[in-house]
Order: sequence, then C-alpha cells, then structure tokens
Amino acid sequence: MQDTFILAHVPTAPVNEGFLPAATALGFSVVLLTDCADAHRAHFANAGLAAYPDEIVACDVFNPVAVIDAITRRGSKPAAVFSNSDHLQTATAIAAAYFGMPGKDWRVAYAAKNKAEMRRRLANLGIDTLWHAVVCDPIALIPLADVPMPCIVKPREGVASQQVSLARSQAELAEQCGAIWAQHPGQALLLEEYLEGPLYTLETLGDGKQIRALGGFRVALSPPPYFVELEAVWGTGLPASIEAEVLDIISRFGIGFGACHTEYVLTPKGPRLIEINYRSIGDYREFLLSDTLQFPLFEQVLRLHLGETLPEFDMPKRAAWIRYFTAQAEGLLRQAPPPSKHESDGVRLTYQPLRKVGDAIQLTNSNKDYVGVLRGSGPDTAGLAAAVELASSKLAWEIAQ
Repeated sequence: MQDTFILAHVPTAPVNEGFLPAATALGFSVVLLTDCADAHRAHFANAGLAAYPDEIVACDVFNPVAVIDAITRRGSKPAAVFSNSDHLQTATAIAAAYFGMPGKDWRVAYAAKNKAEMRRRLANLGIDTLWHAVVCDPIALIPLADVPMPCIVKPREGVASQQVSLARSQAELAEQCGAIWAQHPGQALLLEEYLEGPLYTLETLGDGKQIRALGGFRVALSPPPYFVELEAVWGTGLPASIEAEVLDIISRFGIGFGACHTEYVLTPKGPRLIEINYRSIGDYREFLLSDTLQFPLFEQVLRLHLGETLPEFDMPKRAAWIRYFTAQAEGLLRQAPPPSKHESDGVRLTYQPLRKVGDAIQLTNSNKDYVGVLRGSGPDTAGLAAAVELASSKLAWEIAQ
C-alpha cells in the first residue's frame, strides 16, 4: 500500500475530520508529517475519531528539504504529497515536484501566501495595481508620507484576520503597527490601499489543465477597524460574468491545481482581489460546502493530488449559510451550548462549539475569537435564513470576568 503524506502544522478539523478520513476511504495509508508531533499524538490518543493516521512523523514541515528527506527515508515513491495548511503550500509544492507528483507550482504558492508578493505579481502581470508597502519597524514608516488613507495594516503572511486593522490617519497607522511590533518585533507588515465594497469569495478546483468554479460566498464582516468574518451565505447573487472575471484573474495569476479560496471586493470598477488562499476554504465552510454540493469534496481534492482529472459535476441548487459567534468579553467561559444537529423540511443545521467550558478567553479581534459556529443548508435561502435565526436565538454563552 502506497503512503499518502499529509503535511500539517497544528491539529485542525479539516485534516482530522475531512482529508484524513477521505485518504483512508481511498485505500491509502497516511503518514502525517508535522512539526507539532506531540499535539497530534495527543489528539489521536482519543477514541472514536473519524480516522487515524498510520504514522505521525516529526518533521520541520516548513523546510522542503526536511520534508523531502523524511519522505525519502520511507524508501518508496509516495502516492501523494498534500497539505491544507496556509503556511505549508510552498514546501508541499516543492516536495511534490521533487518526487514527480502532481502539485502546485511552488512559485505561485509562494506568491499567493506572501501578500506583498501577490500584489507585485498582479502588478507585473498587468492585472491590478494597488498601492502597498512593506514595513518592519517604526523607522520604515517615516518616509511613507503618501500612504492613502484609510489603509489596511496586516501581517504580510498572516491568517484568520489576525492583526488586521483599518488605519484612518498617520497617527492610527503608527499606533497599530507599534502594537503589533510590541508583541512581534520586526514582523513584516503589509500596508495597502483600502478597497471599499462588499466582500465575496470564489471557490475553485483544478487539475493543472482546467480550473472550475464551484461558486462563492457573500461574507458579512464586523465593523471597522477590524475585519472579523461573522457569517457567509452561499450563492453570491452576482452575475455570472463577475465570477468569470475573478476566475480569469486567478488563472492568469497561475492558480490552476487543487483547491483555491479567493477573496475579493466588488468595487465600482469591478472585482478586485483581497487574498488568494491556495487551499480549501476554512472555518468549517469546507464541511458546509461538502454537504451543500452533495459530493465528497475532501476526497475530490485528494484525487487531484493523486493525478486524477477534474470530473464533470452539477452544482445542486441548494442554499447554504454559516454564522460565527464571537466572544464579547474576556474571562473564563462558564457556560456554553453543546454540539447539536437538527433536520426538518429539507433544512440541515449543525452547531459546533469551538471553545470548551473552562477555557480562558482573550479577545484578539480576529477569527480566533469564535466560540461557536452554526452551519446549515436547505432548499432555499429564505427558509434557511429563518431556521438559522431561530437556532441562533437559542444559543447563549456566559463569560465570567
């Protein structure tokens, strides 16, 4: 039996509950390469999980040479080399290329992850030019007198809206950058022009020869200066030409293999990219998509990395909705609703707790503040919206200061 190598950083639900069971269902043994081996071993010490890796191997997964060495020591060619981690797409792509396996172009993976490089690549290709600059210390801010206000401040290689904020003045810009550097001295920050308008996503799959859009979400955010995703509704309601334009942009950028999650703002001048995340959508929307689209999404992504071509598939006309519940205060979580599932009149709802009673809550003004997530699918948006509202009204948390 050939080994499928999955590269992972910290334990995540998409790998443990999605891709790992999918690889097992496909009949492959799974070797988990990770720099957090103890955390993964602790997780898989639990009974009753959906699937288990055949082996957990400690490895510096951020280093492609270390990954290649770990795979080489197995003594046989891998069936696939795969990662769903934002951080590990470049290392995974290099390792896959070394073994002659299907995978992403590592240059494109790097440019997608490094947000400043993404802006440069878009500009060099003549696709889009957005004012941006990279700063690593307060001295670098001094000559930037032409920063367009308001502007976005975010880590150059950040995730989950962490440390992302809107600066409306030079004073706020200095304050927000200073707060980040106080915690992470020298961290590379990307400053970029603020794009005003509604936020959408485009979810795609590709086999290296063709790329296909599955659809997208309309995303609701918290009020500025922060950008916490609060809910998302499947089926953007946009003209097909808009999604086609975004698909053309990312194709010209170089996206074309595996899963990709693209975020864009619809401006008066048309769609403009916010981020290209060269992996599956996260925050439990991957599970919602699998349920809504009614096909094995995790298995299909792995099949692409096994060298299979992208099949034809019809998108069912179902509505999908996801709502995130954020902590409103810091302290100890004293009371929280349990997990639940409900199905009625074609509507399926699942509530998933993301924090446990007894957890210490610290606010980050990011997606890390989620305490729970409610996701659902149904035959129509109106009926699903009513069901989501009703279920939401029954959920309550208590946080002791």
